[in-house]
Amino acid sequence: MNLNSIPAFQDNYIWVLSQDDGQCLIVDPGEAAPILKAIAENHWQPQAILLTHHHNDHVGGVKELKQKYPSLVVYGPEETQDKGTTHIVKEGDTVSVLGCELSVIATPGHTAGHICFFSDPYLFSGDTLFSGGCGRLFEGTATQMYQSLQKLTALPDHTIVCCAHEYTLANMKFAMSIMPHDQAINDYYREVKGLRVKNQITLPVILKNEREINVFLRTDDTDLIKEINKETKLQQPEQRFAWLRSKKDDF
Repeated sequence: MNLNSIPAFQDNYIWVLSQDDGQCLIVDPGEAAPILKAIAENHWQPQAILLTHHHNDHVGGVKELKQKYPSLVVYGPEETQDKGTTHIVKEGDTVSVLGCELSVIATPGHTAGHICFFSDPYLFSGDTLFSGGCGRLFEGTATQMYQSLQKLTALPDHTIVCCAHEYTLANMKFAMSIMPHDQAINDYYREVKGLRVKNQITLPVILKNEREINVFLRTDDTDLIKEINKETKLQQPEQRFAWLRSKKDDF
């Protein structure tokens, strides 16, 4: 299986898993033009689309893709039922495409019905988990997002996290503001900055590394707790997560 990232809009990525025979599945096609171009260039044969949530920058290309490929199967959560989804999926369901078994993980927070798809080693995390960050809380609560991230961080160390946006540099600037003396965060910030200066992609990332540099996954970390305690004393990891998310919103 081959993993491909197709840039879309200003900072989106449409992920494609393709086989050597050209059959492929497409994740969160926010617009059709770049994916149709990639399909033509690579001689791909789309078999299915996976949708993580209902926002237009993730579903906007579905209609045009289905017009060109009428047999496309589209899997998505209930909140995408009017976005071209043919098969509604939920927590615990399994999607079988291209010989892959993709587990559906409910990850509310960014939206009420957000889901992620996992087929070892690939995690398509939509707008739940970013490198160095997490999604904004548009419809869900901080507790929901915290619990969603706990599900994702429990996946195997070698999990390849395929995030939907190039937000890594901004996320690491925030991480530096929270933990300016953390060696792993400093090192990764410099690495990401170097990549972005060259306009190179920072994704995908390995979950084991993400746990070290993503403050939203470190709410039980003693060093992070010490930093937060300089401003406020919070007893529960959910409270520390909510504090971090609020700080990021205003950063």
